[in-house]
Amino acid sequence: MPTRDPQPRPVTDVHQELQLTRPFRSESQEATLALMRTASMVTRHLGRVVEPHGLSLSQYNVLRILRGAGGDGLPTLAIRDRLIEEGATITRLVDRLEAAGLVQRDRTQRDRRQVRCRITEAGLRLLATLDPQIDAADQGAMAALPPAERRRLIELLAQVRAGVTAPPCSDRR
Repeated sequence: MPTRDPQPRPVTDVHQELQLTRPFRSESQEATLALMRTASMVTRHLGRVVEPHGLSLSQYNVLRILRGAGGDGLPTLAIRDRLIEEGATITRLVDRLEAAGLVQRDRTQRDRRQVRCRITEAGLRLLATLDPQIDAADQGAMAALPPAERRRLIELLAQVRAGVTAPPCSDRR
């Protein structure tokens, strides 16, 4: 059970944005909700860049991963493991990208069960169009932070992710 802070926390921006009527139960809750709210806002910000091109952010991420993989492509499960959002269904993502002509799938000769995905020329052209727009959106999302604070944010978020991968506290018997 989380421990409560001894004194009520002052109202913060995330408190106002979420239109909360009571204080946070703890600083940890405030930090968690602020992180989730920020991630949602950045996701929407970047989504506005890719959606006019008929892509979701997850589909854009698949294209970006496949571009990085080069001509050999990657098996679908390797793509899934590299996705930013873990809940995305890789088969559906690749189906849509293949239907749009942005990705192609091939079965390997050694193991016909394994499917390798490769980005097509059309996919590479689309990413070339999106790259400067995404770069500008990334810059815009982080414009409020000077370089040293951006680096510190990267380090802090890495620490949070490392802590989240640990099993949650529970009764261990």
